Amino acid sequence: MKHNNVLPNQHFRKGWQLRVKTWFDQPGAKKTRRVNRVKKAALIAPRPVDGLLRPAVRAPTVRYNNKLRAGRGFSLDELKAAGINRKEARSIGISVDHRRKNRSVEGLQANAERLSEYKSKLILFPRKLNRAKKADSDKALLAVATQVAVSSVFPITQTANADVKRKIEGAVEANAYHTLRMARSDKKLKGKREARAKAAAEEEKAKSK
Repeated sequence: MKHNNVLPNQHFRKGWQLRVKTWFDQPGAKKTRRVNRVKKAALIAPRPVDGLLRPAVRAPTVRYNNKLRAGRGFSLDELKAAGINRKEARSIGISVDHRRKNRSVEGLQANAERLSEYKSKLILFPRKLNRAKKADSDKALLAVATQVAVSSVFPITQTANADVKRKIEGAVEANAYHTLRMARSDKKLKGKREARAKAAAEEEKAKSK
């Protein structure tokens, strides 16, 4: 062995074939998930296939709060504004989050309207078909009821940006960039302009003589 080189210490006998990960079951797993979704939809019918109604909430932090997304559950204030009992809500397919607080009036009103719209389209089946209660839907509605997805019937749409440029009355139209560039140029050319003006004045004085 000569010089200050790295000692040969190659590891070629790792048995890497034993640790290769494959996904040959991907098509079969896809089919299994689809079959399970169909089974679950049939099991919970006529309730919605994608579960409970969720509120429209703002994501936290300044980076993401311009986007609306589905939240965990409706706050107690939102349920109160829509006239829905907190215990009744879960039984009619509405998610409830007792820890959530409303930070804005707009968010509270939007979710209260979402609940009211859901309530107007809700078809309530009786627990026992031969014993219908007062709050249950009539037989004509029960006959035409179909299983739907809550997310498609009540989608969460992004609101348009309302922050438009406002014209301030009585303000002078000024361009800050142009003003700064002109001031920089005036400072730079001040000496040359003064010298030029002085030379022109001396030339006029010489002509007058």
